[in-house]
Amino acid sequence: MNLVDRTVDFVAALRRAGVPVSTAETVDAARAVGAVGWLDREAVRAAFATTMCKRPLYRNAFDTLFDLYFPPRLGDGVAREADGQPGLGEGEPSGEPRELTPEEQAALKKALRDQLQQALLDGDDDALRELARQAVSAFGSAPAGGQNGRSWFVFRVLRAMSPDTLIAALLAAMLGPQDSGGLAERIARQTISDRIRQFEEMVQSEIRRRMAEERGLEATERTAVKPLTDQVEFLRASHADLVELRRQVYPLARRLATRLTAKRRLGRSGRLDFRRTVRASLATGGVPLETKHRPHKPHKPELVVLCDVSGSVASFAHFTLLLTHALREQFSKVRAFGFIDTTDEITRFLRGVDLSDMMSKIAREADLVWFDGHSDYGHAFEVFAEKYPDAVGPKTSLLVLGDARNNYRATAATPFRRLCQQARHAYWLNPEPRSYWGSGDSATKAYADIVDEMVECRNVEQLEAFIERLLPT
Repeated sequence: MNLVDRTVDFVAALRRAGVPVSTAETVDAARAVGAVGWLDREAVRAAFATTMCKRPLYRNAFDTLFDLYFPPRLGDGVAREADGQPGLGEGEPSGEPRELTPEEQAALKKALRDQLQQALLDGDDDALRELARQAVSAFGSAPAGGQNGRSWFVFRVLRAMSPDTLIAALLAAMLGPQDSGGLAERIARQTISDRIRQFEEMVQSEIRRRMAEERGLEATERTAVKPLTDQVEFLRASHADLVELRRQVYPLARRLATRLTAKRRLGRSGRLDFRRTVRASLATGGVPLETKHRPHKPHKPELVVLCDVSGSVASFAHFTLLLTHALREQFSKVRAFGFIDTTDEITRFLRGVDLSDMMSKIAREADLVWFDGHSDYGHAFEVFAEKYPDAVGPKTSLLVLGDARNNYRATAATPFRRLCQQARHAYWLNPEPRSYWGSGDSATKAYADIVDEMVECRNVEQLEAFIERLLPT
């Protein structure tokens, strides 16, 4: 396969991963690489990234696919720079590796760990990359039962190398005679952690390269490329995904507040000022040809958030708390209420900045369980209307966050309708696919006709689309 065909396949893979690359950008990428040449692989990566990645969130998928389609070597071969084609013909795949004896494995493991410790201490990226290749070759594979080739495993490599067990020795070497516990130790720990994470990423990249050789590019691509951050479903988000979501939520909260801000549309400004209008009419013989209005007083709206924090939507509950915490800075007053089968106000828990701490305090201290701890939207809405009758008013935007899975219990549609009628706006963000609404114990049909709009909100991309649809009212 020549470089043109490989570039075309690479662009197709980016599009399959959700990275939008136009034909014009592909032409620009080819021109950029023509200017820098193919001899320097990192320069090729930079040229492609500059012309194809329009947003930072595309970069992880781009780097993963670039390493698959333009690998630095093949098999265990050593790179040949003379041919000027990085990743295409660099080295040759090695044959079936010889099984090492237990004594040989122990000696090799000790030698590689000693080299790893020194490379981590020096911060030598080239040495770390070479150690990742050697470690994968030595410990990362196992025969694939009933199939040709081998299977590759990241955990086998990391278990053999155990980089985390080197932290104490690295700290001692970095700090020397300095006292522990101070700023120097914190900086050293952070530096070591960053280098270890970098080595682990190199191991993962090497494993993906070997898998692509064994199984083919497209088969590896499907499992290697993670969804873009704005396409990660809230119900399946990991802790690492939630950390990344935190960075995206705050700009979205500002835009949501802008869309929900109440605006009075009484003439060009505020209400009619009768006294000033009569006074102005004296100049025209008492005929009020020009009306006078009081100045408009802009204000931030109030927000009430009702969050389902039951176990079935635990990851979505983490996201809703993130969103509510971000919205708190954009509204004049934000009140948050959590519920499972009863409702309690959780606004007091949003003062912190640590999400895990907020969730643990809510689980320990909030009164969210009334009967059996299973979702009961009907009883939760009844308790909310009874305990907090003044929470929702004409300046309030009501935002409900939950999947409406009610365990076949009463919906309490009447008190919920009164709440929505009292509010200026009432929106419901549902993390389930729309095709699931109304199936099983879903009560979406009972609630969707009451709120202004029930929106499918499974990821940040859909939340952003919902915010863009909202018009200032």
